[in-house]
Amino acid sequence: MTCSTGRTLSGATGPAWPGPTTTGAWTTPRPTTPTPRGRTTNVNIELHILQNFAPSCLNRDDTNTPKSCFFGGVPRARISSQCFKRAIRLHMRDALSIPTGVRTRQLAGIPQVLVAQGFSLDDAVGRTKQALTAAGVGLDADRTLVGLYLAADEVERLAAAIVTDWDALVPPEEAEGAAEAPKARGRGKGAKSGVEAPAVVEAFKNLGNKIGSADIALYGRMMAETTNMNVDAACQVAQAISTHRVDNEEDFFTAVDDLQPAEDTGAGMMGHQEFNSACFYRYALVETSQLVSNLNGDTELARRTISAFVRASIEARPSAKQNSHAAQNPPSFVQVVVGADLPMSLANAFETPVATGYGASLVQGSIDALTSYQQALRTAYDNIDHGDTYAFQVGGEGSQAALLAALEAEIKELN
Repeated sequence: MTCSTGRTLSGATGPAWPGPTTTGAWTTPRPTTPTPRGRTTNVNIELHILQNFAPSCLNRDDTNTPKSCFFGGVPRARISSQCFKRAIRLHMRDALSIPTGVRTRQLAGIPQVLVAQGFSLDDAVGRTKQALTAAGVGLDADRTLVGLYLAADEVERLAAAIVTDWDALVPPEEAEGAAEAPKARGRGKGAKSGVEAPAVVEAFKNLGNKIGSADIALYGRMMAETTNMNVDAACQVAQAISTHRVDNEEDFFTAVDDLQPAEDTGAGMMGHQEFNSACFYRYALVETSQLVSNLNGDTELARRTISAFVRASIEARPSAKQNSHAAQNPPSFVQVVVGADLPMSLANAFETPVATGYGASLVQGSIDALTSYQQALRTAYDNIDHGDTYAFQVGGEGSQAALLAALEAEIKELN
């Protein structure tokens, strides 16, 4: 395990570790066992990742082209933060059993809860539509105008409120006509149906007061129609950008018609798809005080959420075009910084693109640029606490298991 701190042996704040040489070995011995500071509240946790993807098309724009941007005056490959956040969120749910919410326009999944309680599907759908309209959520036929992002316990609470107001809500045959009102009024603030549903309205008012979903607590939630549902994010995720210049390439492909007559020589279909290959720098920040607040003081869930988020950030990959590229490439370098006074993205380490060419390693060059720039920042800003740093490198020191164990030791007293 590679561990470093912004503290000298005497406990004073000083420059941090100098980073690896071009051979990947550490220039000075580092302690192998972290010494947690007993952190409690308001702790910044930063994640720096370098991940080299083989030819792929992991995130596309509206022209079906890999996303890109200009940085340092040259074109870079880019993967949007939304793309990685979704991959991380699903990995937390599916692989790490962390409770997550559901984002949908399908009436928030409430009818299914009511059906499970014994109500007919028609009644459940009709009452749900009227209840949502009464709460100011606009509808478009059998969907909400905007996606609702709700935790499982929130869906249960809304379903319970609908049951409470059941007799006040109009029958489904009347609800169908009444639900057309918000559609006609457009996509604005929603429209009240005229139905009195006090339990439903109160349930919506209280949705933002209790969050039991790790992803909503991390990523936040914004609803223009019902602002009381808004949750301030506890996590920032940067756009992943290549550490070097990237120009997209184009793959021309054809498909053969297996039953095509022998005299027909043409392809069954043809097309083209742009792709690229890049070493990406990824950065994320978790503010633990906001996370604990979002989770209503549930520090155990907050600790589980932090550990799962970091692990999922390492393990999750975007799924787009994987069947035709199989770019299942794990990160080559991962660093976690715990407790720094001032969060610092290291993207500017790559303002000057990492050199490419025969015999040059993009990964090692990126690691060298990152650690060198980080050392320069810590030397320049030597009057602040830079926290504790843990890292591992493929082919170098450390491991994912050791890094996660060190992180858990750092946050075990979080409150």
